[in-house]
Amino acid sequence: MQPVMIPVPAAARQPARWQALWRDALRDPVELLEGLGLPELAARVSASAQAQFPLRVPRGFAARMRHGDPHDPLLRQVLPLDDEDRLVPGFGLDAVGDGAAKGGTGVIHKYEGRALLIATGSCAIHCRYCFRRHFPYAEETAAAGGWAPALQYLRANPSIREVILSGGDPLSLSTAKLAELTDGLRGLPQITRLRLHTRLPVVLPERIDGEFLDWIAALPWPVVMVMHANHANEIGANGADDGVREACAALRARGVHLLNQAVLMRGVNDSADALVALSEALFAAGVLPYYLHLLDRVQGAAHFEVPEAEALALRDAIHARLPGFLLPRLVREIAGEAGKTPR
Repeated sequence: MQPVMIPVPAAARQPARWQALWRDALRDPVELLEGLGLPELAARVSASAQAQFPLRVPRGFAARMRHGDPHDPLLRQVLPLDDEDRLVPGFGLDAVGDGAAKGGTGVIHKYEGRALLIATGSCAIHCRYCFRRHFPYAEETAAAGGWAPALQYLRANPSIREVILSGGDPLSLSTAKLAELTDGLRGLPQITRLRLHTRLPVVLPERIDGEFLDWIAALPWPVVMVMHANHANEIGANGADDGVREACAALRARGVHLLNQAVLMRGVNDSADALVALSEALFAAGVLPYYLHLLDRVQGAAHFEVPEAEALALRDAIHARLPGFLLPRLVREIAGEAGKTPR
């Protein structure tokens, strides 16, 4: 019998390459726009938005943007425009009630049976719609102190069966740092499932390297990875390389359940064609659509909002074009509710 060959992305064969690519990310909006042949857009870049929440884009992700297109949906997600300077009623600093749900240092405990750990404040990419763009990461990071405060909280709350790693982006941490947490979780018999919310397999697929794959394959619990892709072009539908699909294949080969949650955004994916293409691209990469979020109303992101009536019409339109298993659930997060609220 021939041995089963588990795929490893080509990037995984180069140890720590992802860290070098992380450090080499684009940080200057002018450099990004000149590289895309769009120098005229620099006049719309907000200095205050850039200072408060600076641009950060891996060069591989920028390479998927369409040259010369000021309306490129990937560019729109990362460029700090003057639209962010408008103060809009109903848009605040804590859009989803994280502050009121604090359980312990870096622990958000909103829902029955599961707790979310703010693993880190770092991300490989800074998305302008991020609902935690104003989060006090300096005081609220679960990885601080070798995860001890977070583990103490989980130990004191045996009803928590699922641990969710978020941030920031938990895959921003080294694999050794992630292993510190999972080594601690092994001593908590109530834990039955681990969930990772991450954008790195999409924006920096080189992060899914051999060390990471070995770690995740050895975990004793079912692992769910919820990726964040908002447009088909992020997955390579625009002629990009196969890095994202290779990373997804390697994760699936280690038994990881891959889901995607997207945010419905004006000028990014607010058409039935864009949403259908996203679901099809996800499935081709071995990822199931999970949630389509209505925008969290965080200060600085109002220009992305799609009215709910329009969102409902889009939901109906894609329902007519996709099989049920490719339909993401349209939801909104409402502070204080017991779960995501379907729409």
